[in-house]
Amino acid sequence: MENYQHNFIEFIIQENALRFGDFTLKSGRKSPYFFNIGHLYSGDALAKLGQYYALTLTHNRCQFDVLFGPAYKGIPLAVATAIQLTEQYQINIPYSFNRKEAKAHGEGGLIVGAALEHQKAWIIDDVITAGDAKKEAIHFIQNNGGTAAGIIIALDRQEKAQDSQFSAVQLLEQAHHIPVLSIVTLKDVIAYLKTIPSYQSVVENLLAYQKQYGTN
Repeated sequence: MENYQHNFIEFIIQENALRFGDFTLKSGRKSPYFFNIGHLYSGDALAKLGQYYALTLTHNRCQFDVLFGPAYKGIPLAVATAIQLTEQYQINIPYSFNRKEAKAHGEGGLIVGAALEHQKAWIIDDVITAGDAKKEAIHFIQNNGGTAAGIIIALDRQEKAQDSQFSAVQLLEQAHHIPVLSIVTLKDVIAYLKTIPSYQSVVENLLAYQKQYGTN
């Protein structure tokens, strides 16, 4: 695990975006943890979050012309990342996002920000659950003349999708032939928590959950 990933896990725990306990997910699964990037809503937290996305993109030498943030959670993520790419790495990249409904007045259309035509776009979002929202984003980019070059998320849960031996991340990569990066994975979280004595019961619960639902 890279040092920035270690710091990111500390950050999301401190900001209460990553919580441990008993949670029922949308899938109906009982999970010992819950990640909600919506808790990172202060200016300071968003700035730090953008730094981690920007660092992950540059660390992996990703090539792109535009950052695409799917409405709604992806919008502030794309904006924060674009700002930090400029401030930290002098990479001036525009952002773009979709409207849920087409605007009938003014400039109209479904796109806000940079045009997608002939552009390589990286999709910026929080997590991938079933993958449906990311498929919609990929098709939206393609339908507007662009290319979906990859997806970056904050946390990869590394668990099997419903009725599959593969995760939603793996299924997206296989279906669309694009990389999906994450700032951290569940395995990274477990490795970090193992170093803290007070979290050992949490580690046991996470390992049990991973054994039941995790991918190989």
